[in-house]
Amino acid sequence: MKNFKDKVVVITGGASGLGREFANVAAGLGMKLVLADVQADALETARAELSGQGVRVIARLCDVRKGEQVQALADATIAEFGSVHLVFNNAGVGSGGLIWENTEADWEWVMGVNVWGVIHGVRIFTKLMLAAAAKDASYEGHIVNTASMAGLVNAPTMGVYNVSKHAVVALTETLYQDLQLVEAPIGVSVLCPFFVPTGIGQSHRNRPEDVRMSEGPTASQRAAQAMTEKAVSSGKVSAVDVANLTFKAIADGQFYVYSHPDALQGVELRMTEIVQHKNPSDPYAAMPHVREGLRARMKLASGAPQG
Repeated sequence: MKNFKDKVVVITGGASGLGREFANVAAGLGMKLVLADVQADALETARAELSGQGVRVIARLCDVRKGEQVQALADATIAEFGSVHLVFNNAGVGSGGLIWENTEADWEWVMGVNVWGVIHGVRIFTKLMLAAAAKDASYEGHIVNTASMAGLVNAPTMGVYNVSKHAVVALTETLYQDLQLVEAPIGVSVLCPFFVPTGIGQSHRNRPEDVRMSEGPTASQRAAQAMTEKAVSSGKVSAVDVANLTFKAIADGQFYVYSHPDALQGVELRMTEIVQHKNPSDPYAAMPHVREGLRARMKLASGAPQG
């Protein structure tokens, strides 16, 4: 996709974080915006600010876990703008802790947003884009699914999130191959950011009542939350940087998009271990202070004696 001006972009999780920065870049390129989010106040703020800049934008509350709400988002997009050219399946949440300590509600929430949100976006919007392409020989479109480096490697105390993001990578790779198979003029990218300062560390602020935590966080969950917040807040690559490099990847037809190329060393090691039938190595082998810090935080959070 080379031409962005006057084209229509749909962004889930568009009120804050990466989604908000995608909206800013898209607005600067002269696109028409459709923003979706579950946080009403942030969504209205984003709509008002962009509209005040002369951008054509509509905003819709949308829980991407629910297929009918994603369908309503698509219907509103077509009703307002008549077509869609670029889709960011970007809404995402996080939950940590030792994997056996995650509740059914934890799994339902994270998989609902991170996986089913992308599933609904792909199955609904891809069909609309294919229909548009069938009517217009000059049509070009693109779909970006937000995964994570956690979709390519597996750090401890991030199990639910890891599983969800691995699913997004697999889904997006298959989408790419399927669209190539039918020779569709629709590009695909999977975005795999590492630790970028966004609000995902506080995503529990928007956790719905039907998947609310039924009991207090465990020691490992509190430790994982603290470590994640520290890593995210100290990230040197900003959401603005990631948005800009993502749009460059779209224009270049690049599938894999990374915010931290150095992190690919962990991916290479994992692939080597798989091919060589080796057990997974310690992801913190080169940073033992991180592993020990996590263990210490878990002991501190549990009230266990320090030794």
